[in-house]
Amino acid sequence: MTEDALLSAAQVSKAWPFEEARKLLKRYPDGKPDGSPVLFETGYGPSGLPHIGTFQEVLRTTLVRRAYETLTGGAPTRLVAFSDDMDGLRKVPDNVPNQGLLTAYLGHPLTRIPDPFNKYESFAHHNNAMLRDFLDRFGFDYEFVSASDRYNAGAFDDALRGVLRNWQAIMDIMLPTLREERRQTYSPVLPVSPKTGQVLQVPVQVVDAEAGLVRFEDHGDMVESCILGGNSKLQWKVDWAMRWVALGVDYEMCGKDLTDSVRESGKIARALGGRAPEGMIYELFLDENGEKISKSKGNGLTIEQWLTYGSEESLGFYLFRDPKSAKSLHVGIIPRAVDEYWQFREKLADQPVEQQLGNPVWHLLRANGYHGGDGDKLPVTYGLLLNLVGVLGAGATREQVWSYLGNYVENADPAAHPELDKLVTNALAYNRDFIAPTLQRRKPEGGEAAALAALDEELAATSDDATAEELQNLVYEIGKDPHYGFEQLRDWFKCLYETLLGSSQGPRMGSFIALYGIANTRKLIAEALS
Repeated sequence: MTEDALLSAAQVSKAWPFEEARKLLKRYPDGKPDGSPVLFETGYGPSGLPHIGTFQEVLRTTLVRRAYETLTGGAPTRLVAFSDDMDGLRKVPDNVPNQGLLTAYLGHPLTRIPDPFNKYESFAHHNNAMLRDFLDRFGFDYEFVSASDRYNAGAFDDALRGVLRNWQAIMDIMLPTLREERRQTYSPVLPVSPKTGQVLQVPVQVVDAEAGLVRFEDHGDMVESCILGGNSKLQWKVDWAMRWVALGVDYEMCGKDLTDSVRESGKIARALGGRAPEGMIYELFLDENGEKISKSKGNGLTIEQWLTYGSEESLGFYLFRDPKSAKSLHVGIIPRAVDEYWQFREKLADQPVEQQLGNPVWHLLRANGYHGGDGDKLPVTYGLLLNLVGVLGAGATREQVWSYLGNYVENADPAAHPELDKLVTNALAYNRDFIAPTLQRRKPEGGEAAALAALDEELAATSDDATAEELQNLVYEIGKDPHYGFEQLRDWFKCLYETLLGSSQGPRMGSFIALYGIANTRKLIAEALS
């Protein structure tokens, strides 16, 4: 496509990254007037192990960033992944070791708490490293910024003085939003106790805004202390607003649970002399029980869990879809996400530009600078792979799977099909952990046995090089024969899945037979009939 055609389509595209980017376009039609980069930010609280909900914000923001660059013809941009690691630990996560160690440090800044995994200098450093590792693995272009580093180095000192100067204005914004009991102790600034090192939730009086001096009660003693240089952090909504102003953030999205925070932080940003960024409020992820995913509960999928059972691309694809609708996030949705990603990727090259911009894969490929090429079709679906591996059993090996793929895939060599080879590894893990323990073949009932016998007879007379479509037609004809008593074809296919594969759902049987082999399929039928 030409650049003119791309720009014309992008200006009217209904794909959500372009709709979001057009908000920024109103603010900066050609980039910032001084030529500095438009700043995109994502925030992360490292109070628990990062899950996919954390990763999605970087991905989705990157998609908006690339859409804005497209609309402006390449205006400069930056993406900052900001870690709120100066927060005090409020609760010990359920899914980490050495719980007693963390309990002893409740209330301390996350970067000043020992790592319960004994790998990094602090708990926050451990969780930050996990997040950065995957962001790097996915190829994101971002700058990592630590709140502790900024506070400790004094980079936020001027902004902290601004908070002290505008103390009453901030209090006037915040106090009406709080319960009466909370109002009595609320302070925009949370001083770090000189005695214990904890982040204190206590009333604070401003003594000298320019010097950063405040007065507060520290475990029974009234003290005066300077809040600059890492000796304090700001209350959440004030901290968010301060960061927008101090860093000059132009775009930041957030979850639905922060709707009120966006409104109040926007007011505080204006009180500090700045303005709130553009942004999108997205729906939250739910676990398989419909409950909100929480870092402290550890009830969400980790990034590594998804990559054990599915591909990086499928993760991005799932996160792209419908950001303003609540989505379930559990291992059961991975196989479908893998296959849908490849369905959309196969369509991409033949779509006109308007449809390409609505194709999730177009956005995902451009997020990392890839614009398509060879290998855009997967020779075997992930669902079919899972069915094959399920029949082979929990002890199936990669080599064994590839020996069967030779029946179905041209040039069936892992080196020739690296994407498929990765999915073979994923399928073996998924089968081992979730499919093999649940498979249970049942005996055929009524006319089912006669139908299976008829299928066996037809397969015996069929050439080994029959196509998947020819085999599918053969299966259809038996299912449509009224002699066997199937009211609908779906009943026949359900019989095949349950008696041969041990599952209530399955693949196109013609494709499965072509992949598994006619002789092996006849053995399955014989086992079912016996």
